[in-house]
This record gives sequence, structure tokens and C-alpha cells, in this order.
Amino acid sequence: MSDDEVALRPVCEEDLPFLQGLISDPRDAGSFTWQGFRDPREWRQRWEATRSFVGAGGGVAIVLSGAEPAGFVSWDQNQWFGRPCWSVAIELAREMRGRGVGTRAHELLVSYLFANTLFNRIEAYTEADNLAERRALEKAGFTVEGNLRSVCFREGQWRDGILYSLIRPTT
Repeated sequence: MSDDEVALRPVCEEDLPFLQGLISDPRDAGSFTWQGFRDPREWRQRWEATRSFVGAGGGVAIVLSGAEPAGFVSWDQNQWFGRPCWSVAIELAREMRGRGVGTRAHELLVSYLFANTLFNRIEAYTEADNLAERRALEKAGFTVEGNLRSVCFREGQWRDGILYSLIRPTT
């Protein structure tokens, strides 16, 4: 996959059914991100409130593979010792997984956040068993910081997570 095939763009109203589908169907969400049935109006209500999914405390952007929506990335503000950082996440459509789209989307999001905000740290969490996401984060430059014990409840069991981070490069 060439770099120009993956891009990020702001969410527009036409994306709302696609976004809702990613989180509503357990087959599309995938075993690591399925969190049970959710309100089918969730994305629409968020859109109606602000007409944007980007703000000072975080955002959501569409991941494109070519011209087609492939998923979304999100970023939210977190804090460690009173200092802000970004916490990032990704959700890809089932047919886009395993093709390098996630790695490139993480790289693009990191570049965007470091170019447009002053935060020095970006972090990501994933389940310890989510080997595909772990590989994507590592390929995108993230470093493992540690194991988070019993932080995710899925399929009737508490599961461990892994904390990753990436620090703003120095010149």
C-alpha cells in the first residue's frame, strides 16, 4: 500500500451511517472493540449538538483508503501529573484490517497532532491479546510502557491491556 492511499479527513454528515455501522454490528466492530449494542442515534446526536467532531479536548476523523471510508481515528485529552497528553484510538472496517491502513492512519494522526498542538505525549491502549493493533502501533513508532491489569471487560472476562506512548521528536 502506498502512503497516498491512506488519508484522514474531518467527519461530515454523510459519514454518520458508516460510523454507526462500525460500532453497531459485532462482526464489523470486531472482537476487540465490540462493547455491546449501543444507541443507534449516538453519532447523529453528537453531530446535531456541534456539527463537528473536532474540538479543543479531542476529535474524530475519517480514515480513507483511496476515496473510500475505511474507519475512524479519535483523540482525547488525558493527563499525567497535571500535564496534558493525547490518547488515541482507531476503528477500521472489517475489510480494511490487515492491509497496513491502521499503521498509516496512526502515523498520520501522530503527525497531525504534533504539527497542530503543543502536547508532548501521545498514548494508546489496546488489549494485550490484540496482536494486530500492537503491531500497528509499534510500526507507527509507539513504545510499550507497560501492562494494565484487568482494564477491559469483554465476553464475560476482565482482560489485560497494554499502554503505548510516543513522545514528540526533538530537533
